[in-house]
Amino acid sequence: MTLDYFTLGDDIADTAAPGGPIEKRWDLHKFNLKLVNPANRRKIKVIIVGTGLAGASAAATLGEAGYQVVSFCYQDSPRRAHSIAAQGGINAAKGYRNDGDSIYRLFYDTVKGGDFRSRESNSYRLAQVSVNIIDQCVAQGVPFAREYGGLLDNRSFGGVQVSRTFYARGQTGQQLLIGAYQAFERQVAAGTVEDNTRHEMLDLIMVDGRARGVVVRDMVTGEIETHTADAVVLATGGYGNVYFLSTNAMGCNVTASWRAHRRGAYFGNPCYTQIHPTCIPVSGDYQSKLTLMSESLRNDGRIWVPKKAGDDRHPSQIPEEERDYYLERIYPSFGNLVPRDIASRAAKYQCDDGKGVGPGGLGVYLDFASAIERLGRDAVEAKYGNLFDMYAQITGEDPYSQPMRIYPAVHYTMGGLWVDYDLQSNLQGLFVTGEANFSDQGANRLGASALMQGLADGYFVLPNTIANYLASAPFEPVADDHEAVVEARNAVTERIDKLMSIQGNRTVDSFHKELGNIMWEYCGMERTEEGLIKAIGLIRELKAEFWTNVKVTGAPDELNQTLERAGRVADFFELGELMCIDALNRAESCGGHFRAESQTEDGEAMRHDDQFAYVAAWEFGDEKPVLHKENLEYEFIEMKARSYK
Repeated sequence: MTLDYFTLGDDIADTAAPGGPIEKRWDLHKFNLKLVNPANRRKIKVIIVGTGLAGASAAATLGEAGYQVVSFCYQDSPRRAHSIAAQGGINAAKGYRNDGDSIYRLFYDTVKGGDFRSRESNSYRLAQVSVNIIDQCVAQGVPFAREYGGLLDNRSFGGVQVSRTFYARGQTGQQLLIGAYQAFERQVAAGTVEDNTRHEMLDLIMVDGRARGVVVRDMVTGEIETHTADAVVLATGGYGNVYFLSTNAMGCNVTASWRAHRRGAYFGNPCYTQIHPTCIPVSGDYQSKLTLMSESLRNDGRIWVPKKAGDDRHPSQIPEEERDYYLERIYPSFGNLVPRDIASRAAKYQCDDGKGVGPGGLGVYLDFASAIERLGRDAVEAKYGNLFDMYAQITGEDPYSQPMRIYPAVHYTMGGLWVDYDLQSNLQGLFVTGEANFSDQGANRLGASALMQGLADGYFVLPNTIANYLASAPFEPVADDHEAVVEARNAVTERIDKLMSIQGNRTVDSFHKELGNIMWEYCGMERTEEGLIKAIGLIRELKAEFWTNVKVTGAPDELNQTLERAGRVADFFELGELMCIDALNRAESCGGHFRAESQTEDGEAMRHDDQFAYVAAWEFGDEKPVLHKENLEYEFIEMKARSYK
C-alpha cells in the first residue's frame, strides 16, 4: 500500500566515506583532501545561508582562511539566529571527570542514542572533533562554568552515564553564538565576509549540474535579488515549525532546504523528529510557540505523577508514598536521565492513563525539593537560576517552592538534506551543515549534541571538505542574464504573484495551525498506519484549499510578513506530506519515530534491522517522491536493541 504514495528509486551510497580503522578515518581523509593555496582563496566566492552556530562558525573560518564569503540571514542581526535559544550545554569527550568517558564512549552513546540509525564514520568524527570545540570556544571567551579550582565544570545529560556536558548556566547557546558572532564580525570588518541581514533565500540557482547561487528576497524592500558564487552552503536549521507549536522561534522554517530539495537535493529521513520531554505545557489556543526548559534540569529534578489517576490535589498535599517516580522505577540505571524519546513517550503514557497534572491533565511534575534539601537553595539557584526565573515569569508559579509542570513538545529534527561524509549534498557544490542536514544523530539526538554538531561542522569539518571541491574553482562566472539565473528568478516571482493573487478568506496562520494539529495528532509522539494515511489525505485537502483560499494582505514590493509566512507555510505543506509518507513507509519504531504497531510487550521501540537499516533519501517528484536507500553498515558497534534499564 505504501508504494501508492512513492516510487522506489536506485540505492545510493556515501562515496566520500573513507575506510580503515575508525579512529584514523578523519585524519587520513583530511590529509587526502585537496587544498587551496592562500592566493587562490581570494578568487573564490562562497555563499552561506544562515548565521546560527553552524553558519556563523563556517563563515568566520572560511573568511579567516581568505575566501570571499557572502552571508545571508532573515533576522535583523546574525546574533538573532535560533542557536541563541539553546540552554543546557555542549558535549565534548574531554574526560575531565575521570568517570570513564572517552571519544569512543561519546561515539557509542551517540549511535546508541540515535537507535542505530546513524553512520558510524560520521558519528565517530563528531565525537573526535568535539575535543577541539571546547578549546576553540574558551579561546573566544565563552564563559563556561568552572569548578572551585578553575577547571571547566561538567554535568550529565540524558542517555549517558558520564558527565561530559560543558555549560554556561542555562545560556549556553547564547554564549556560544556570541563567540561565533564575534569571530564572524571580525571577518566582516576585515572585508572577507559580506553580511546581508533581512534577506530570505527563496531558490537555488543550478548551472551545469552545480549549485552556483541563490535567489533571495530583501524582506524590507521586497526586491528579488540573485547572487552567484562558486559554492553554496546551507546552514538554515531544522523544520520543527511544521507542527506550528514547537520550541523553535516563530521565524524558523524549512524554505531554504525545501527549495533546494525541489531543485534536486535529496531529503534524508524527514520522519525523524524529536519531541523534547521538558517543556512548559500549552496553556491556551492563543499560543504561537512553546518554551523549552533545559534538559539539564533532569540532573537534579525528579519527575513524578500521582499514583492515583485523577488526583488533583496540590503537589504539596501528595505524600511520598502516593507519588510515582516512574522514570526511576522503569529505568533504574538511567532514571530521570533516559534519552529524550523515551522520557517523552513515558510522560505521554502517564497522561494517557489519567495521571497527568495541571490543566487538561497534560503535564507531569519536575520536582527540585530533594535537590534543594541536599545542595541548598543557593547551589540550585547558581546552576539553574535563569531557567527558574523564566519558568516563574511564564507560569506565575515558584519552582523553588513547588514542582515545575512539564510536557513533551516538538523540538529538534534529525532529518534534513542528505549529505555525504564531506557534507556535500547529491548536488555538486551544495553543502549543508548543522541541523539543516540529516545529521550525525540517527533517529534521536542526545541532549547537548546539537551545539556540538553545529560547531564541529562549521569550525572543523566544512572548511576542510569544501576546500576539496573548491580546489577546481573559481568556476566560469555566471552572469545575471544567464538562463539558469533568469529561470530561478522568474520562478520565485511567479510563486509570489500566485500567492498574492489568491485573495481568499482564510489567514495564513489558520492554515498553519490546522496543519500543525494534523501533524501532531498523526505524526507526533506516536504514529500508526491508519493515522498516517489519514494525515496524508487531510494534508492534501488542506493544501488544495490553501492555494485557492489563502488571504495574503499588503504588497510584494514592501515589508510584508504575511507574504513571508505564506511562502513558508506552502513549503510546510509539502514537507508535512513527505514526513507522513516517510513515517508510513518506515514500519518500525526507532528513536523519535514510534510506530504503535512496532513495540515490545513493555512498550519500548522495536526496530526491524532486516528491513529498515537504511537512510531514506527522498528525491522530489511532481507526482510522487522517489525513495533512494543508503544502507547502513556497522563494523565497530554491534547493532542491538537499546536498553536504558
